[in-house]
Amino acid sequence: MKQFPTSVDKNIVDMSKKTSASTSAVRDFRSRLNSIGDSKIAYEEELLKSFAHNQVNAFYVMPALILTVAIVSSYWINWHVAALWSLIAILSHAILVILSNKYLKTEEDTQSLPKWRAIFFATHAIIGLVWAIYTTLDCSNCGDNQYAIIQFSAILVFQAVSCLMTYAFRNAALLMITPVSLILAGSFITTYEPAMVLMGCITVCAIGFFYMIADRFKKSVITMLEYTTTKEILIAELETEKSISEAARNRAEEANLAKSRFLATMSHELRTPLNAILGFSEIMRDELMGPVENENYKEYVGDIHNSGSHLLKLINEILDISRIEAGKHELQEEKVKLISVVDDACHMINIKAKQKNVKLTTLFEENMPTIWVDERAIRQITLNLVSNALKFTPSGGHITVKVGWTAKGGQYISIKDTGPGIPEDEIPIVLSSFGQGTIAINNAEQGTGLGLTIVQALLQMHQGSFDLKSKLREGTEAIAYLPVERVTRQNEPNDTGKDNKKPDVSKAQNKAA
Repeated sequence: MKQFPTSVDKNIVDMSKKTSASTSAVRDFRSRLNSIGDSKIAYEEELLKSFAHNQVNAFYVMPALILTVAIVSSYWINWHVAALWSLIAILSHAILVILSNKYLKTEEDTQSLPKWRAIFFATHAIIGLVWAIYTTLDCSNCGDNQYAIIQFSAILVFQAVSCLMTYAFRNAALLMITPVSLILAGSFITTYEPAMVLMGCITVCAIGFFYMIADRFKKSVITMLEYTTTKEILIAELETEKSISEAARNRAEEANLAKSRFLATMSHELRTPLNAILGFSEIMRDELMGPVENENYKEYVGDIHNSGSHLLKLINEILDISRIEAGKHELQEEKVKLISVVDDACHMINIKAKQKNVKLTTLFEENMPTIWVDERAIRQITLNLVSNALKFTPSGGHITVKVGWTAKGGQYISIKDTGPGIPEDEIPIVLSSFGQGTIAINNAEQGTGLGLTIVQALLQMHQGSFDLKSKLREGTEAIAYLPVERVTRQNEPNDTGKDNKKPDVSKAQNKAA
């Protein structure tokens, strides 16, 4: 027999064990998730990149603020001083933007993170120093607090903008705004004027307020990064599972193709010698070419014929279920009387029932209309169910075959016996392919275990359904349901007209009535 290819299995094992791109991504993302702790900041690299992006993308914000502060302040202080300060402040901010752009262009290297963090800390310290210089620029000719209000407003705006732009690196923002705010607050408080003292207190309190806002922003960004990482993990795992699933599907298709080829070959290779075995053993059993004097030989020939018949039946049933599963079993539908088909099948089984001393009774409802079905399939369904009942019904038992209406207008076939019954927990086993219950194995003839499987498959092709009811020591009832969509509208099969057309069964539901 041809062996199945093992290359697909090997690929599945390789994808499960080797380090692929998706597997590496999953491992990397999971390690990042596991790195979150109380003392260690997670996603340091992502946060630092977010900080650098903010500085580069909003490079005009701080220069615009600096120029605005310088222009407004020049009304109270010397404009040369204001211009010089604004130039130094813009240059210090430009250095931060240039360094941020350079960091974004460098290759990812976690070992260089401390160096860049130190560089950014130093740059922020320089910017804070420049703004601290601004707070020392005093208006000697000002007789009121107007210039102090300008300084107060400028520092508050500087605090807000700095914390919002550097929320991902909030310690640097704290380093930048704290000295400036404390110097300005100290100058206000030392005047001992109530309004100035109040502004000094507000300046100090604003440090904590804006720092808290920056912290909230950072936590939101971390949460977003966690969700993004989780999504990337799921995508990577989905891609891995999809690859394995595709390989498994290909493997299943190859196995199914190999099975079909095997069955096609065996149907010819086994049936040919079986026909010879059955034919010759039947001639010897019936002594058509002369008597067989040895009784043991006659018994052996009978066993050979029975075993060959059993094997031929097994092959035929396996081929039937294989054709149905492969979708190659086509229904030859026509308008037939369900009662006639069932009655013919019962007549075929009745001889064997009499030999086994089992009474076979038929109960058919009258005036039932024709039905669109495959006559051969319905006959096979009936033969399988009645043969099954006869197989498990002891001598002196009773089998009742009914044909009638369902509650929804369909038709049904019911076969009820007085056999030993089936335990409730074994019914799913009996309905599966090659499944047999324990009582059946111990007390009945050996079968293939495919009879009920074929019945269910043929009924499903007719949009029908199957139900098996059984109780221990009371018997079993098998019911085959055919949907109302297959029942014709007229009683006579030779009627003509629109009511004689084949009904549409495409929307029939596969349900028991």
